[in-house]
Amino acid sequence: MNGSGGNLQDDNRVSTGLPGLDDVLDGLRIGDNVVWRVSDLDDYRRFVTPFIESAASAGRRIIYLRFGQHPPLVSKSANIHIENVDALGGFETFTGRVWRLIEEHGRGAFYVCDCLSDLLDAWATDAMVGNFFRVVCPFLFELDTVAWFALHPDRHSRTTLDRIRQTTQVMVDVHRLGDDVQIQPIKVWCRQSPTMFLPHTEYKGRFVPVDDSSNATRLQAGLELAQLHRQPLLDYWDRLFMQVVGALEGDDQEQVADIQNRVLNVLISRDPRMLDLARNYLGLEDLLAIRARMIGSGYIGGKAAGMLIARSILLTDKPDIWQECLEPHDSSYLGSDAYYAYLVHNGLWPAIMRQRSADGYFSEASELRQGLLAGSFPPEIRAELERLLDHYGQYPILVRSSSLQEDGFGNAFAGKYDSVFLINQGAPEHRLAALEDAIRQVYASTMSEDALVYRKQHKLDQKEEPMALLIQRVNGRFHGRYYLPDAAGVGVSRNTFAWDTDMNPAAGMVRLVMGLGTRAVDRIEDDHACVMALDYPLRQPFRNQDGSYRFSQHLLDVLDLREGKLSTRPLSQLTQEVSDLPLSHLGEVDQTASQRARELSLPSPVWRLTFQPLVRNGHFVARLSNLLSALEAGYSHPVDVEFTLHLNSVGEPTFNLVQCRPLATIGEATATEIPKEIPGSNLLFRTIGHFMGGNINLEIQRVIRVNASVYSQLTVSQKYEVASLVGEQVRAENSKTMLIGPGRWGTSSPELGVPVRFADIAGVAALVEVAEMDGNMVPDLSYGSHFFQDLVEAGIAYVALFPNGRNCIYQPNQLVDIDGHTQEITPLAAIQSFDLRATPLQLTGDVISQNLVCYFQD
Repeated sequence: MNGSGGNLQDDNRVSTGLPGLDDVLDGLRIGDNVVWRVSDLDDYRRFVTPFIESAASAGRRIIYLRFGQHPPLVSKSANIHIENVDALGGFETFTGRVWRLIEEHGRGAFYVCDCLSDLLDAWATDAMVGNFFRVVCPFLFELDTVAWFALHPDRHSRTTLDRIRQTTQVMVDVHRLGDDVQIQPIKVWCRQSPTMFLPHTEYKGRFVPVDDSSNATRLQAGLELAQLHRQPLLDYWDRLFMQVVGALEGDDQEQVADIQNRVLNVLISRDPRMLDLARNYLGLEDLLAIRARMIGSGYIGGKAAGMLIARSILLTDKPDIWQECLEPHDSSYLGSDAYYAYLVHNGLWPAIMRQRSADGYFSEASELRQGLLAGSFPPEIRAELERLLDHYGQYPILVRSSSLQEDGFGNAFAGKYDSVFLINQGAPEHRLAALEDAIRQVYASTMSEDALVYRKQHKLDQKEEPMALLIQRVNGRFHGRYYLPDAAGVGVSRNTFAWDTDMNPAAGMVRLVMGLGTRAVDRIEDDHACVMALDYPLRQPFRNQDGSYRFSQHLLDVLDLREGKLSTRPLSQLTQEVSDLPLSHLGEVDQTASQRARELSLPSPVWRLTFQPLVRNGHFVARLSNLLSALEAGYSHPVDVEFTLHLNSVGEPTFNLVQCRPLATIGEATATEIPKEIPGSNLLFRTIGHFMGGNINLEIQRVIRVNASVYSQLTVSQKYEVASLVGEQVRAENSKTMLIGPGRWGTSSPELGVPVRFADIAGVAALVEVAEMDGNMVPDLSYGSHFFQDLVEAGIAYVALFPNGRNCIYQPNQLVDIDGHTQEITPLAAIQSFDLRATPLQLTGDVISQNLVCYFQD
């Protein structure tokens, strides 16, 4: 940053406090940032003191930004305001705090800052020191300040030194050779003289240029000799991993533990629980392997860390099984510092600061999102992305969010940030452009409304949340124009939706699909994943085989190489187009439908994806049960995993574990005892099974019900209006609210339920889905889905009611006369709200007996 030119007037001049130094530099100017490159901090201190004294005598406001580990440069006095800023909170927190302080102190303030090199001890990432300077220096210039900084050049890479030099207005080297100390201006913006940039020696208060080339050469030779035994100018990050190599080659266990802790704190997490896991399961060799696959520096993020820790747990604790049954991962990591580098490179830091304010948190997000989508990548990042694509060749890849807080204990961020599949076909430049667009999309998703609401709800809105990326080769096979895994699933180690009293919640549960796992983790409309309780994998929640077929998977998510995108294809179409799908290992032939198809001259046989051959004929259930129990034991907490399956010729699976995170649960406290007798006049509903989240004990003060008979007659646009009105009513009051509605809350298909966003209903206490409207609107028991994760993380109880089922009673007439006069058919008329604070409902569920009731207490 070089500022703007123009004629400099005398009133723009500022003294350094040393007349001799003023002569060398032609004084300072308002707006100058002055960087002193020193080998000894006392050499910076000796120039700071006269500058402060001069500024104080001129009546200037002087702010000392104190963040270093070195002794203070300045003593507290009436003329100096000391601001202590903690760098350990991370780059964004620290830089944001400094930005706010500069805003508060306003125009014309003078600043003295601690040594920038001390930030390395907090961040361990050299590039971020340069990015910090590139953020604050232009801001200080705009506010007509003068600011002083110091750094130790031998602790930084040439790239960082060059960027600081390009950004500052004044840079001065201080050379020390024994007792001989000389200064040499390196950059002085808009000023020059024939001797300005020569070395200068102090003599009787003046700084005399070394204008004899022989003397200058001798000085330089002496400095170079002193530097011979110092490390080359490497990034601090690179030197840190050189120390990892050194620790591995030695046998000092104390040194190994020390360097492991240092690396874990800057690479893996700040969460003590995640750090404890990583300390137990990620050794120095594992950390070097991560570094070898990493672009940039900083954290790899929660999703990447969870995947790697989980794999290590399996290979460490159950090597006899998982050395053979767990496929090697092929993942790369774009470090969190690359996200900040992208912001700084594209001049987006002022926008970030506006968005981080209380008033701008939501209002500024849209503009910042557009800036993230339109940015370009720093050259050094772009070059690494090219090399990454060389590694993956033309295999499809998946660009996944992996933010600092993601997939941690209590903060899964399930579905809040984007993940993008890339077909990865075509010329190298086209593949690079597609990868860059995917990264931009994930970066921009940090500003989505759902993500913003989630962070605010979890009190993370003011915490540092840099976006790292996990980039993975998509596990699967080429099938002509299509690419897909044999199968994929979501497994959970704790089944808090056990629909049968025989089922043990500790046995776990799985949602299985054929093809890409997107259909296992998302609520897919009018299609169904296969849900299995692992202790009774062949026991389905359907009355008969027809129900099992009807509520099975009919659509597959695949990568279409010809169209160049993620596509959804009917199973019936794929069975005709692709001859080598592993259908016999995953499904069964529907004999009745096949006979009917033959009679109508339609393609046959007709396959149904029941996954029963996978259960009956191999070790799938035993291996998945082992995987979940081992990970729950390792985490000391129930877990939620995503995986793909690769089947051999006889249908035996190997697992590719792509994600692991602590499972969110409402709680395990013992529920309030359910009364043995509840008068029918007090009962709103009762169900055996079909509720999620463990034990439930809630007092409901308000009910918002969507009337199915009115809702079914609305147009599509009117149904979206209903969803918006529900959100407004939820936010209008802070009482414990239960939503009751037909079909699926949060659907994207209004004919199947109410298309609310989770952000609209995040504050409710309980969510009830009712099978109404002639069976078209059926609750989706989407255990393991992103929507379910949202519910349980927010502590929202979930209930599915099937009024025609034998184990369900539902009496909405306890709230409203449903046989009353015909209502008008409008969005507002479809919503009924009941204030029950005077006579609250009690919602009680017991996970052991699987009984749940909602009733008015006498």
